[in-house]
Order: sequence, then structure tokens, then C-alpha cells
Amino acid sequence: MFFQPSGSSDRWFSSSEMVLNYVQVVSSKIAVVILLWIISCEVYTCELPDDIKITADILADNQGTDNVEVSIFESPGIKLGQAKPKLDIDPRGYLLYCPCMGRFGNQAEHLVGALAFAKAIDRTLAIPPFRTYVNVPFSDWFQLERMQEFHRVLTMEDFVERLAQDVWPSGKRVGYCVYPLSMKKAECQMKQGSPFGPFWDSFHVDFDKMDKFSLPVHADLSNSDHVLNTLKEKWDSRFPPSEYPVIALKGAPAPYPVFSGNRFIQQYMKWSVTVAIQMNEIIQRMFSGDKFVAIHLRNGLDWVRACEHAKGIRQFMASPQCNTPAERNVTHAMCLPSEQDILTLTTRALEQEGAKHLYIATDSESYEKQFKEILEPKGIQVHTAGSTLDLLQDLYFMSEADYFIGNCVSSVTSFVKRQRDSSGRRSNFFGLDKPE
Repeated sequence: MFFQPSGSSDRWFSSSEMVLNYVQVVSSKIAVVILLWIISCEVYTCELPDDIKITADILADNQGTDNVEVSIFESPGIKLGQAKPKLDIDPRGYLLYCPCMGRFGNQAEHLVGALAFAKAIDRTLAIPPFRTYVNVPFSDWFQLERMQEFHRVLTMEDFVERLAQDVWPSGKRVGYCVYPLSMKKAECQMKQGSPFGPFWDSFHVDFDKMDKFSLPVHADLSNSDHVLNTLKEKWDSRFPPSEYPVIALKGAPAPYPVFSGNRFIQQYMKWSVTVAIQMNEIIQRMFSGDKFVAIHLRNGLDWVRACEHAKGIRQFMASPQCNTPAERNVTHAMCLPSEQDILTLTTRALEQEGAKHLYIATDSESYEKQFKEILEPKGIQVHTAGSTLDLLQDLYFMSEADYFIGNCVSSVTSFVKRQRDSSGRRSNFFGLDKPE
């Protein structure tokens, strides 16, 4: 559930947690500053308890306050005590999927691919929430309006709340699995196992029928118009939108890792105004306007075990972001760089940038003690999030740093690298200086 203050069409406040925010409404004669306590609401309605008070300090000039209109919430945004209004149905159809492979980095890769695919077959994409330790609606972290500049999208939350009963009513909900022709006997089980079942249950979706098909579910927008048009024709022939207004897929219609020809889509994934304000305040408080370098380290036990399989193969997880198979095979150092390589490359980058701060994002070992021994005598401060659960801060800081060094194989680094590329920021990777 989201609130949109009047005069701030690009700023939405989430009601998923208690927030204290202010809205400033400006008239020709008056400025009104309103303090709002926005409390957690039910999923479909938001009614304020009787003891919640809205206060306003009206600052008038000497000419008085005649003809002043104060509008806190503007149409068609949600109004207090009301559910969101329904949306117009897109006759070109909708595409839904479960973001059910991996954590944030993998889900972000799949989202880029799903956006490309939805554009290629010309269906509106219902963007699912990010499955972190809690479900995070896309519009909590990113600007939906900016993504709509690329293609027709809405959040999964809005689809379920404002459209589903009209375009995809209970009793007519079909789920689809993509299987190769060689798996004719395989059954489509949309909700079997976790996270598939919990994901659909979180939206109160039960499937009345489950079916399977064999069609391409990837789109590389760098392909020729002929290739993309052929893909759309195949889908329109099998699933004409007039008969199949909603296609709900068990998994993402996207490859892993993301096609290089679709990376440009990241430029439309801009942080929400609320996130930017909150994170920039922390950055200012932590770094005082000085330059900072951010690094991303993956070295948890699961990662160490995974990297045992990386050496000598042509592609491993997100490795195409820094190494193409035509250049050389993946090395163990690309996946799990040594402590010495991390310390050396990071120290070199800090000195070259003239940075006064190092920010470390990691899933396990940060080498904070080792860095402090090297850097504090040089007047460089070392910072970490303080918790491996602080994903949003890590993502934002890495995206906004003056310089960034990441893990070649990591999909989280891949997200950050695309984010930085879209704003012209420089990046590098550990493990490339000493190929094995």
C-alpha cells in the first residue's frame, strides 16, 4: 500500500512499516508543512485509527490566507480509508512470474530479462516483489514511473489488488510451466515446494488449472527486428491476448545471467526518492562529502564451495560481466580472490582516487581489521554496514561510490555494475590482474 503526497507525483511512501515523513504543499500565498504518522495498514485498505492526529502549521504572508486549498492526497492516488481505484485493462495482456531462483542478485538479473521479454511479446509486466528476508515491493526501492518509460509495467501488488478480479478472476486462473518437448510427461506444479507456494500464497492466488507448453521464453533486444517479431508471432499464435489475457509462469521468462544486449534496461531502474533521501543522508553523515571507494566481497562458506567448480570453465554464474568466453576461461581468482589481492587492489584504488573512506559490503569476511592496519595510518577510514542483512544500504552505497571493485562472478556485483554503468560511474573487478 502506498501514499502519494500532493505535488509529488514521483514520491510514494510505503505503509509497510511505520514512517514519519513530511509533505510540503505550496500555494501562491502560503506554505503548508504537514507532519504525518503513516501506520502499517492492511493489504487492501488503509484506515487511520481514531487516535492518529494530523497537524498543520500554516505559515501565511502579510496578505492573508484567502482562497487557500490544501490537498494532502491527490487523485488517482489512494485516499485515506479507501482502497486504490481499479485500473484500466490492457487489451494486449499481462505477464506474471514467480521470482523463485536465488536471492536478490539473481532476481535482479531475471527482472531485466523479464522486462525484455515482456517488451518483445508486448504484454504488460506485473513486477513481482524482491524476495529478501521479507517481500519488498519493487516501488519501495525503485521508481515505477521511470521503468514505465521503458515498457508498460505495474507492481504485482497493484495487479492483484486493482485488476485481478476483472481480468484474472478466481475460477479462471491458469498457471503455465515451460518444458522442452522431451519432457511431455512432466507435470506442471505451480506451487509445489518453496519458494513457489509461499510466493503465490502471499498474494492469495490459487490456480484452477495448470498447463505446460514449449515456446521460447527469452528475448535479447539486441537481436534483429525479424527475430523479435517472429518471437511475438509465436506467442500471439499460441496465446492470443483476447483468449489468454494473463500468462502466469512458474519461473522467470529470462536467462541467467542476463543477456548483454539487455543490460541497458538497468538505466530505467532508478532508486525511489524516499530511498535516495534516506541513503544520501547516511552517506553524508558517514563520509562528510569526502570521496569513498566501495568493494563487494563474496566469501561465505556456500560461495567458497561454489568456487571450487569455477576454474577452467567458459562461463560461471555472472562471469560474462567481466570476462567473455572468447577472452579466456573463468579462473578461481575471479570467483574467490585472495586476501592479499583484495588488500592490494583496494589500497591502490583508494590512493589513486584520493579517497578518504572505504566501504566494505560482504556476505561473510570483511577483512576490516587488516584494512584498518593498512589504511588508518594513511588517514583513510574503514566502514561496513555492521550487518550482512543490510542489503539496501550495501546496494546503494556500492552504486553511488566514487569507485567500485566487485566480484566478477557475483550477480549482486552484476546489479551494481549495471547500475553504475547507467550513470557513468567507474568500476573494476577482483581477480583479473593475475589470470591462472
